[in-house]
This record gives sequence, structure tokens and C-alpha cells, in this order.
Amino acid sequence: MNMGLDQLVVVAPDDFDRTRAEKTATHSAASILDRMEICSTLSQALAPFEYVVGTTARLGGQRLVESPRTVALRVATLCENNRVALLFGPEDRGLTNGEICFCHALINIPTLGFSSLNLAQAVVIVCYELLVAVEHQQGLPLEKKQVVPRLATVSELEIMYQRLSLVLAEIGYVNPENPDFWLNRVRQFLSRIKIQAGETGIVKGVIDRIVAYGESRYQRGQTEKK
Repeated sequence: MNMGLDQLVVVAPDDFDRTRAEKTATHSAASILDRMEICSTLSQALAPFEYVVGTTARLGGQRLVESPRTVALRVATLCENNRVALLFGPEDRGLTNGEICFCHALINIPTLGFSSLNLAQAVVIVCYELLVAVEHQQGLPLEKKQVVPRLATVSELEIMYQRLSLVLAEIGYVNPENPDFWLNRVRQFLSRIKIQAGETGIVKGVIDRIVAYGESRYQRGQTEKK
């Protein structure tokens, strides 16, 4: 509420106590609890959003991280036409590799000596950087503003990725026993492109035509053998 955000989505809380939450919230922030959504799965919670920013204390592997300020400046250009989600994991373990697959960008808050932050501290730092970036964007003259068109939603992207994963496994491009690991690289690549609304249909259409062509060539080959 301090930083101008008023939508809260909680995913599969272990033991949510509304009365306790109301006692710890200020009177002016009670409206956030009134509008709060509770979802059973992360995919359900993120489905309507066009851009997802995850947070992580862990580095290395496929976790390509950026600073809060860098990502906030990008998000500020997205907010006008896109719904952006800031994703925080549980305080004790953070986001899993499977959960960061939904993210278009990953934030790591620079620290010295000890990387782990209290969840509330991490939230306020990220939200503050976003507030500053959005205010800067809004203060720019119209000709200097960067506005990003509406992107594909997480739901639209996941349907596309599922189709792509199946086909890549069929042709042996990815290991069918662990396709998600290899598909993460594809996700990272396409996240940088920022696929716009409707473009997932183009990708799926291309995939379907390639599959259909391959099947027709196979059938022709079988006929010629006979």
C-alpha cells in the first residue's frame, strides 16, 4: 500500500488466518485484504498476467538475474498495456526451478555477506524500485515515453510451450525424460523477445504445419515402399 500496489494474490497458503491478517494490517490497508485473491496453484494465479517478475536469492544455473532497478525500469514501460505480477516465493525456501519457469525476468537484490532477506524486506525494496520507475515514466513527455503493446498472457504462453515441448520431444531435440530442463532455454529466449498478444497462435500454427508436413512425408514414404 505504501508503494501504490493494491492487488494481492496468495497461492496455496498453509494456514491463512484472516483475523490475524486484519490485526497486523493498518486501517488504510484493509482494502487490500478485501480484494485479495487466494489461488490453489501458481499457474492459476499467474494465468491472466502478461509479464511475471520473479525474485531469487539463489544464483547460478539457469537463473539469469538482474537488479531490481533494471527490471523496474522495464516494467514501467509495460504497465500501461500489460498486467505485471511480482512473484515472491515462501520465506523459508524461495521459488523452485519449476516456479521460475513462469517468469519473464528474475530479480536478485544485491547484498553483502549474507544473501537471504526477510520476505517483507524483499517486497518493499522491489515495490519501491517499481514505484520510482513508474513515477519517472509518467513524468516523461509523451514523445519520450516507451509504451509496450499488450503481450501474450501466461495462460496463452503455457499452451504454446506445452505444444512446443511435445513436438521437440517427438523429434528428439529435447530429452523426453526431462523436457522441461531443455525447454527452459527456449523459454528464456522467447521471454527476451516479448511475444505479443495473438503471436502465440502464429507459433502454434507453424508447429502444426511442420508436424502435418512431416506426417504427410512419412505417409508418402510408406506408400512408395508398398
